[in-house]
Amino acid sequence: MEQDDDLDLSALDDEELVAQMHDDLYDGLAEEIAEGTQILLDRGWDAQKVLADALVEGMRIVGIDFRDGILFVPEVLLAANAMKAGMELLRPLLAETGAEQVGKIVIGTVKGDIHDIGKNLVGMMLEGAGFEVIDIGINIEAETYIAALEEHKPDVLGMSALLTTTMPYMKVVIEEMKKRGIRDDYIVLVGGAPLNEEFGAAVGADAYCRDAAVAAETAQALVTARRLAAA
Repeated sequence: MEQDDDLDLSALDDEELVAQMHDDLYDGLAEEIAEGTQILLDRGWDAQKVLADALVEGMRIVGIDFRDGILFVPEVLLAANAMKAGMELLRPLLAETGAEQVGKIVIGTVKGDIHDIGKNLVGMMLEGAGFEVIDIGINIEAETYIAALEEHKPDVLGMSALLTTTMPYMKVVIEEMKKRGIRDDYIVLVGGAPLNEEFGAAVGADAYCRDAAVAAETAQALVTARRLAAA
């Protein structure tokens, strides 16, 4: 790593710089990611291209190694934090151009449960995949989920639980959506340590996601499939 300390990012050509940014994201180097992002913008790259080629692709690599057990939660949190440093520069530019995001997701931990590390990690991975993430927090009851759906009109609702006692509340939320006739308007993803695919199917979710990397992949795949079906 020491040679990176005196590596002049501005001396690299575009291709080398993007590859270096993938490495720096992997290593959780926030300052370097912010610097690399600014260099690409100064070279005339548009914000969407920087996001897709440098940041999202870098986080995709992080996500694969997280899924495969090569990286662990602390490293992924560092990578996500580095991504955030680049996003702070890109977000206002993306808003100006009205660049279409991959999709929008409302995410929260269910009523009775105050665990949020997993949820936060999922949110960061989804943002890294190009989603707009609205995190409504922990201990969320059905009414609050429904209000967030009505306000933000997302593509996806994500629910998290880390306790076996709070898992069943996911079904309460989905049943309330059915009662209001809005269940089919949204893709519903569920996740958390005690859950499994059978549970996800039993409560009526579209998919169970075993970790943050899978959540990002699944959300992308389901949103893309739904848009193609609607086209």
